[in-house]
Amino acid sequence: MGKKRLAQWVVGSTFAASFLVPAIALAEETAPTGTEDWHVAAYKAVAAGLAMGLSALSAGYAQAKIGSAGAGTLAERPEVSIWIITLQALPEVIVLLGFVSAILIAG
Repeated sequence: MGKKRLAQWVVGSTFAASFLVPAIALAEETAPTGTEDWHVAAYKAVAAGLAMGLSALSAGYAQAKIGSAGAGTLAERPEVSIWIITLQALPEVIVLLGFVSAILIAG
């Protein structure tokens, strides 16, 4: 086995072990704790919806501003296209964080 192939195997197995082993070790079944009041369930649903909705709206607003400024910049300096694409993709992290927050709230 070549050195490069061995290094790929070591890195791949280390990566898999560092994520899979703790996930399997920490996974446990939880017993149902009982029923939850309908008020709590309703507030959880509203909070999850707000987390997702507001993060999506704010990311859309940010992308609109970045996109219009980026179009003007690209007209004058086409060499900065990779920066504009990067800046356009950054607000998507806001949506992903809102989505994760919504899942954590609802779950």
